[in-house]
Amino acid sequence: MAQAAIKNGVFIWEGTDRKGSRVKGESRAANPAMVKADLRRQGISPLKVRKKSTLFSAGKSKKIVPKDIAVFARQLATMMSAGVPLVQSFEIIGRGHDNPGMQELILNVKSEVESGTTLADSFRKQPLHFDELVCNLVHAGEQAGILETLLDKIATYKEKTEALKAKIKKALFYPTAVIVVALIVTSILLIFVVPQFQDLFAGFGADLPAFTQMVINLSEWLQSNWWMVLLAIGAGAYGFIEGKKRSPKFNHFLDRISLKIPIVGEILTKAVIARYARTMSTMFAAGVPLVEAMESVAGAAGNALYSDGILQMRDSVATGQQLQLAMTQTGLFPNMVVQMVAIGEESGSLDAMLAKVADFYEQEVDDAVDGLTSLLEPLIMSVLGVLVGGLVVAMYLPIFKMGAVV
Repeated sequence: MAQAAIKNGVFIWEGTDRKGSRVKGESRAANPAMVKADLRRQGISPLKVRKKSTLFSAGKSKKIVPKDIAVFARQLATMMSAGVPLVQSFEIIGRGHDNPGMQELILNVKSEVESGTTLADSFRKQPLHFDELVCNLVHAGEQAGILETLLDKIATYKEKTEALKAKIKKALFYPTAVIVVALIVTSILLIFVVPQFQDLFAGFGADLPAFTQMVINLSEWLQSNWWMVLLAIGAGAYGFIEGKKRSPKFNHFLDRISLKIPIVGEILTKAVIARYARTMSTMFAAGVPLVEAMESVAGAAGNALYSDGILQMRDSVATGQQLQLAMTQTGLFPNMVVQMVAIGEESGSLDAMLAKVADFYEQEVDDAVDGLTSLLEPLIMSVLGVLVGGLVVAMYLPIFKMGAVV
């Protein structure tokens, strides 16, 4: 453990170049002596070398997200297409990254490559950030001598996948946020506003309308048991998160139910099909054998029901069955997708056909998300109106009743 820490040490240095100009920078090495030796090889006379403090950078470190990996893949592909050597590409990208966590990840991969490890094996040592699909594609690129091309395909795949995820989040975030706000506003009205009206109604000396009495009873219960509500919400959220982390059966149940939700389920289904087609197209175009590729495709599907179906397809294809027939047997794919795959298999252009399927369904998801937003806006406004308006009406009914009597 200590040796790994020394190996990955970052040093800040100052020195003078061949022209006598003062220069400074950062280098990663095992110790200051190695930094000085490296600087001298570059024609720089070192003046100061000190280890970089990790206290400040740790405070700024951000979590590495899939979008960071997508940007890294695109930068690496661009650098290699421009003729920049792999190790130097890592150095340039790593030093220029704003996220210290991502910078450390890139420079760690660079150190592995410098020590003679293949890029695919270096990625496999970082399983949290580089999935099996990426590692397999990089391995295929290294074996075939087309790493630059495969990195470009990885970058395109990651960019499109992240764009698809963003569309799904857009579809789900807006209604969820409005519902949460509506519940918070309703709770505030029941706990703080309704009791004020209750004190006013106490002096009326008459029976309250049933609707008003129901709201007052609900307010009294919420004032007495608000902690139980918060506890139930917290316990439910914790149980949900733990269930997703630890229970495959629970995940399978959620994935199956989510595909049956009206409107939203259709969007999620199209997104899964788009992800399946995009991943399969990328793997097949890279020359990865179909049976081997389908295991990575199953992991990238993003839905347990489809993952199981793809693994079932893999077993069928391994016995010599055509892909389009294996897809038909699962009952998970629309006829159009199956027919496109059948044409691709017959014409020898399966990767191109799958790419067209992916493009089509990604556009379908985009259009469906826009349509869902337009549909939900008036619906959500109606729900808010009923909740808030209902409380207001309930509070003013006794006043209207008194006015009618007078």
